[in-house]
Amino acid sequence: MRWLPVLTIALMLPLAGCATTRPATYLVETKGPYQLDTGDTVRVTVYGDTELSDTYRIDDSGSIAFPLVGPVQVRGVTTTMAASRLAGALANGYMRNPDVAVEVAEYRPFFIQGEVQNAGQFQYVYGMTVRAAISTSGGFSDTADRNRAVVYRRQGNEMVKGNVDLDFPIYPGDTIVILERWF
Repeated sequence: MRWLPVLTIALMLPLAGCATTRPATYLVETKGPYQLDTGDTVRVTVYGDTELSDTYRIDDSGSIAFPLVGPVQVRGVTTTMAASRLAGALANGYMRNPDVAVEVAEYRPFFIQGEVQNAGQFQYVYGMTVRAAISTSGGFSDTADRNRAVVYRRQGNEMVKGNVDLDFPIYPGDTIVILERWF
């Protein structure tokens, strides 16, 4: 019977390392201008040429199939840089001093899963937060943790994970997971 307290302490020590007041979090970048990626639709305006002015979807290779010049790579760049690339391609033998503007017409979707009414893919709206994404998906389920969420976001070639609160800004392409609460 003397060994029982020693055994109890020996079993409790590894569990004491798990008791932390700080949740495990990972860096999720929230700053910087919006970068275009596959699935976005952009509105390209070429001043003085209405035939080239149209909306274009960014394909799987990260390019816009633009008339006259062919595919123009725009993945990972801002709309200003995309306009410069398109103007440069048009200036290369097709137009003299092209004036091109690019704006996002439709953002790529975000994804939400877990303890929500309707999990799936939804249209992103600029400035969305986790709370707005939950509302878009129909709200929480009865067993949802209503205080936090997990966001998965691609940064470069890596997928990062972060435990966030409900007012955390999301981006197109993010995957939001609403966990089940434990009583």
